[in-house]
Amino acid sequence: MVLTGTQIDLFEASMPRLKAIAYRLLGSASDAEDAVQDTFLRWQSADVDRIEVPEAWLTKVLTNLCLNQLTSARARRETYVGQWLPEPLLAGDPMLGPADTVEQRESVSFAVLALLERLSPDERVVYVLREAFGYPHRRIAEILDATESASQQLFHRAKKHIAEGRTRTGIDEAAARRIVDEFLTAATSGRTEPLVRLLTADAVAIGDGGGKVPARTRPFEGAVAVAKFMRSLFTPNQAARNLLGGTAEIHVSYANGLPALVVTVDGRVIGVMCLEITSDGIAAFRNQANPDKLERATRQWAATDHGEPALRIN
Repeated sequence: MVLTGTQIDLFEASMPRLKAIAYRLLGSASDAEDAVQDTFLRWQSADVDRIEVPEAWLTKVLTNLCLNQLTSARARRETYVGQWLPEPLLAGDPMLGPADTVEQRESVSFAVLALLERLSPDERVVYVLREAFGYPHRRIAEILDATESASQQLFHRAKKHIAEGRTRTGIDEAAARRIVDEFLTAATSGRTEPLVRLLTADAVAIGDGGGKVPARTRPFEGAVAVAKFMRSLFTPNQAARNLLGGTAEIHVSYANGLPALVVTVDGRVIGVMCLEITSDGIAAFRNQANPDKLERATRQWAATDHGEPALRIN
């Protein structure tokens, strides 16, 4: 059917929320865009005049599309080369969605998105809709064609799994920035000891190259191992120059609500490293280097003013 201007406007008004939901469910901005586009196609072919609550209808259609995606994504990730990490969203990206509460901000962090991978698709849906968007269990149950008590049980299990993986307390933005600056100083000192002091004992470093760029298939684990890796990563050498293909500029920024180091070469984003900084120190480095997952970040980077880099690696 041909949609009226009002019906198109209604869908467009819902798009930011739909994209934010889809990204949290799928961990991929490009897949989220596709899911929202597919939702529009179904909106276009539906008898819109008979839909009593368009927001609920759109959310249900989108969620079902994402559930199908999640099922096939699990199979794809079994054959994924190396570690899988989400597609990063730089500060200011509208797909980050609501950020009024701690729960909303954490729901889009690399740390939580990685933990969401451990949940069943239904648990993931309930957690995202309830924790990040405040949907009541009654509405979530209608979306999943389940009972309200089933939705509550799914949320309880999901919340428990996430809490078990999130055992530390974060720190405020100013303190986190100071630690990032201290990290860069330590990483370029050529010494391991200053780095070790900034890390938690069980710190990890994870990289996603997707088989497109070199990345270790297993995480570095433990403060000493991570510190040695970071020291080598930030020490200029010919092999690094050949790999980078030019002078790398490192900017301190934010991605997915966390402090991040954005690495660019000739204006192209080649890496986004999110730092999980807790009251105990830096607990994790999660570096997205897969070029397929950095296209959106490169476009956004080119459209924003990011100032002088904190570090250049020649």
